[in-house]
Amino acid sequence: MNLVVQGPGMTAAKAEELARLSGESEIRRIGETAFRFRGAGERGTVGAWCAARGLDFAWVPPDLKLTDLKLVAIDMDSTLITIECIDELGGAAGRRVEIAAITEAAMRGEIDFTESLRRRVRLLGGVEEAALEHVYEEKLRLSPGAERLVAGCKAAGIRLLLVSGGFSFFTERLRARLGLDYTLSNTLEIRAGRLTGALVGEVVNARAKAERLRALAREIGARREHTLAIGDGANDLPLMAEAGISVAFRGKPVARDFADFALDHAGLDGVLNLFL
Repeated sequence: MNLVVQGPGMTAAKAEELARLSGESEIRRIGETAFRFRGAGERGTVGAWCAARGLDFAWVPPDLKLTDLKLVAIDMDSTLITIECIDELGGAAGRRVEIAAITEAAMRGEIDFTESLRRRVRLLGGVEEAALEHVYEEKLRLSPGAERLVAGCKAAGIRLLLVSGGFSFFTERLRARLGLDYTLSNTLEIRAGRLTGALVGEVVNARAKAERLRALAREIGARREHTLAIGDGANDLPLMAEAGISVAFRGKPVARDFADFALDHAGLDGVLNLFL
């Protein structure tokens, strides 16, 4: 196995220290703050050493190649972007705290997502349509490393799917901005310039996200091992299960425990460092 260690503050000196600790000698710098230790043996000391220094580590098969991937699915809220858009819209409704609490419970898997979404959207009833643009322009920020991850995938010929239990107003703008291939998300109902508190069509929930990944993989001829899913919460578990490889990014415990790899400190571009 290869050991990949990365995160803010990871230096060559720390890599040498870890090599001495783990008894490994072959070190390769693969990024500004990322190192790969080839042929590393899994040692219990590595996790504690990394945790004490705020670093991510992963035991990676030596034949894991980025060019073998054909499709990458990325969750939007709190994954590709740093915010939960529905929570920010809640601010415009004067219900931010109430909506955010429901969001948090849903991401931890304590509330059924579909029901939690309908409850939250109802609380947005009456919000002016202009609030959507305000959130996009003033609140929405890409997660660190997002643009580099997208560029790396494109360079490798990988298609990109943005999936979200959030809203098409945001996914479609991100699709155009980043040049993503596909999106799947919910559509807010708007009448007379205001949100009605309802959705248009079926709810895009955890099952729908997983089914979209499966259908697209079949469409482009990608086997399961050629797919990767990145998410952060309970609503992403079926998506992760559908993919051959899964990554929890700033994940809730339920997602971190489920995923093949977890990034709690490195940016989204840290996904690229897991592959040759």
